[in-house]
Amino acid sequence: MKTPLKSSLHPLAALAGALLLTLSASAAAPAAAGPLAGRWALTLPNGAAGWLEVADRGGWLDGAILWGGGSVLPAAHVHVHDGVLTLTRVRDVERKDAAGKVVRRQQLTETVTARLEGDLLRGVRVVPRAGGAGVDRGDFTGRRIPSLPARPDLAKVKFGDPVALFNGRDLAGWRVKEDNLPNAWSVEQGVLVNRPPAHPPGKPGPRTANLRTDREFEDFNLKLEVNVPKGSNSGVYLRGIYEIQVQDSHGKPLDSHHMGAVYSRITPAVAAEKPAGEWQTLDITLVDRHATVVLNGRVIIDNQPLLGCTGGAMWSDEFRPGPLYLQGDHGPVSYRNIVLRPVTK
Repeated sequence: MKTPLKSSLHPLAALAGALLLTLSASAAAPAAAGPLAGRWALTLPNGAAGWLEVADRGGWLDGAILWGGGSVLPAAHVHVHDGVLTLTRVRDVERKDAAGKVVRRQQLTETVTARLEGDLLRGVRVVPRAGGAGVDRGDFTGRRIPSLPARPDLAKVKFGDPVALFNGRDLAGWRVKEDNLPNAWSVEQGVLVNRPPAHPPGKPGPRTANLRTDREFEDFNLKLEVNVPKGSNSGVYLRGIYEIQVQDSHGKPLDSHHMGAVYSRITPAVAAEKPAGEWQTLDITLVDRHATVVLNGRVIIDNQPLLGCTGGAMWSDEFRPGPLYLQGDHGPVSYRNIVLRPVTK
């Protein structure tokens, strides 16, 4: 009778092999954001608008955040542990001497943490102060953004009668968006103009107010003409939340921060802007959270989905009716022939 064969593996070797298999399986498993995955409409301190995205991609968690103004920026790192989301962003800062000379460049890491309380995302953003003396803290809440619908068939969308938003004589139907800022808007020879105070090149000037319509709208088609002086910048906010960029960007590469873009979100497919100082036409359609932009007769954004609000939005709720507002705190600009046709349900 033959003795049964025994395993040639030492018990410790077998344990090591089992541990290696466990670690390999763990590494191959997809990252688990769980209920925190998705896009979130944020309400920031003082009611400002923000946006957050958390996504499982190939076993890794990715994230991006918009905090008030500026651009949507990617996270450096995202992880979820015990139901708490932690997201970090890193930015460079310059350390200067008394004469203003840069003597050192260093990095600041801001940290966003959040957890779900029922359907409400509740969190805090902490940013170290550049000099090292303490931190700035901002509490926020978030609501999940419903999934985007399919691209609308614009051929089947019905529009109502045209509404002239600017009468060419005065600011009737418009008001400043910020009551605490000086108003640089006026009407000159049938044109709506913004003329903020001049300031030295390379230095920011005093802020002046943005201008908004009294009326608020849902989905619509908007046509207007705009004239941007050399080096200037403005924007047209649809429903107060999505900025269509207005900028002197003629001759520059395609970018989500140039003329006709959905600011920091959608890059135009082609460059269609004219040189500074020339009148340009914008034909913009907003339907079911999708945008189409025709600049100077060329389609530069073709029925593309809007993932969330843009920097400077009045609020982050994409289903709330809102005004048209024109950015006036970035430089001189002129508008005319502003006509809107609302979508009829």
